[in-house]
Amino acid sequence: MPDATLDEASLSRFLDAFYARVRGDTLIGPVFAAAIPDPDWPQHMATIQAFWSSVLFKTGRYKGNPFGKHVALGQLQPPHFARWLGLFEETARAHFPHDAAAILIERAHRIGDSLKAGLFFRPGPSGAISGDPVPDAVGG
Repeated sequence: MPDATLDEASLSRFLDAFYARVRGDTLIGPVFAAAIPDPDWPQHMATIQAFWSSVLFKTGRYKGNPFGKHVALGQLQPPHFARWLGLFEETARAHFPHDAAAILIERAHRIGDSLKAGLFFRPGPSGAISGDPVPDAVGG
């Protein structure tokens, strides 16, 4: 049964369910496995809980640099973000009523868009995304 309200306890249950799905996913699971050894997952989940608590409830518990952590991975591509967001949306809708799920999903998209802009946007006339074909100067 979905949680009726979005609070610290329901957020924790949601994040546990979501990251269980992430870890088992064939596309993004290996990225997480390479970055976070199994013994480090409890600490990672505490960090994730603090991050989302700060984002949603303005608790100020998170004191890290999410952009720097994602840059350091060096292997993220737009399909990783799409898959992460897809799993996030599915899990949020399964765990919360529409309004609470919508809040989580909207925030996740804003955060994802910000990370993607920092990781993949290439300043210049085309605003190319990393991985997109870049036209050459002659042939376009």
